[in-house]
Amino acid sequence: MRVGIVGLGTMGTVHAASYQEIPGCQLAAVADIQQDRRERLAQKYGVRGYATLADMLAEEDLDIVDICLPTHLHRDHVEMAAAAGKHVFCEKPLARSREDGLAMIEACRKAGVTFGVGHVVRFFPEFRRAWEIIQAGELGQVGTVYTFRGGGGFPTAWQDWYAHYHWSGGLTLDLIIHDFDFLRWTLGDVERVYAKGTRGRDYNRLEHVLVSLRFKSGVIGNVEGSWLNLGGFGTKFEFACERGLLTHDSKTAAGFRSYRQKDSGPGGPGVAVPENPLDKNPYTLQLEHFLECLRQGKEPMITGEEALAALDIALAALESIATGKPVVLRGERGVEG
Repeated sequence: MRVGIVGLGTMGTVHAASYQEIPGCQLAAVADIQQDRRERLAQKYGVRGYATLADMLAEEDLDIVDICLPTHLHRDHVEMAAAAGKHVFCEKPLARSREDGLAMIEACRKAGVTFGVGHVVRFFPEFRRAWEIIQAGELGQVGTVYTFRGGGGFPTAWQDWYAHYHWSGGLTLDLIIHDFDFLRWTLGDVERVYAKGTRGRDYNRLEHVLVSLRFKSGVIGNVEGSWLNLGGFGTKFEFACERGLLTHDSKTAAGFRSYRQKDSGPGGPGVAVPENPLDKNPYTLQLEHFLECLRQGKEPMITGEEALAALDIALAALESIATGKPVVLRGERGVEG
């Protein structure tokens, strides 16, 4: 399968490297409006480089278009690739608005092409192991969950687009949407969102957000995201369950542990059982998965609809931050201006 990547920032560069490790596919072309970037990647991998997706589609015979552009550019490029009959893999978040997300899903459906979205956290071993334990009911029902994601290094990119709220949606839409997707995948649908953030009260590169989620199952989730943690980027989660506790901290030597109660009864002390999943590049794993789904004619794990559900949670959090009120999810979210 021949793949063309459009957008050669951090994620486009990561995806280009990942395709070199996947049998049965070939990185055929790259596109980026910045000449030095596309020429560097084209030379490195021995492929042709183009300024735009339109140019690449006009010249190349591709099976897949991999879109790694800023969020506000996703819709136009997904629609263009789908109209050309190409399968589409798009980086998260799906879109900047629900309207755009729905249009992208419809464009791929109408064209009869497969659409996958890069919510890569589902492929990180510690997150996947937690999902497996919870789905198997090994620790009983989940009561509450806490996640953290962030660090002290605000991302910089083309035209400083992360700092443009109307383009990126800030930390809530671009960063902790990872946790919204992971938690919904693990615990089911969210019915209510309440959030607080620093937007409008502080320098936008020092954003901090706290989001409370009430799941339809009754589980309460608390999601924290920050660019204020000067100790470097990190992730955490903690699931408090009926019969134990699942924790992960990316900054500890053993980033994932399962604490299980002894068989002697609920009052017994917890026993730490270290879990050390094999460390394989999650970005390669997600692209391998997408390619395998194409070969087998199956839907990928993270469809446009799955990504839209995570987007709905993020947009509800943005609305809550703007209004100071909780937001009930009804599947028709918009986006705060």
